[in-house]
Amino acid sequence: MLVLITYDVNTGTSDGRRRLRHVAKQCLNYGQRVQNSVFECDLSSAQYLQVRQTLEDIINKETDSIRFYKLGDNYKQKIEHMGAKSSYDPQGVLMI
Repeated sequence: MLVLITYDVNTGTSDGRRRLRHVAKQCLNYGQRVQNSVFECDLSSAQYLQVRQTLEDIINKETDSIRFYKLGDNYKQKIEHMGAKSSYDPQGVLMI
């Protein structure tokens, strides 16, 4: 299923900046950055639970927030892109 992960981490302190880097790094392990604090992740149910728990353990629930938008398996009709950055197919070929 395609999951959109968005986050807002308070970076007013050095600890907040560290949390921000840590959240971004964990999101990169599961998906593709599409905007500064937005990731598209093609996840199994188990991966979703894993990334959700990992991110919950990182953030400060008093000052930070994370949102998970579950777009499901039929996500292609739900996404429209305009602008400079090109879209990608999370199930497409990955070239390294």
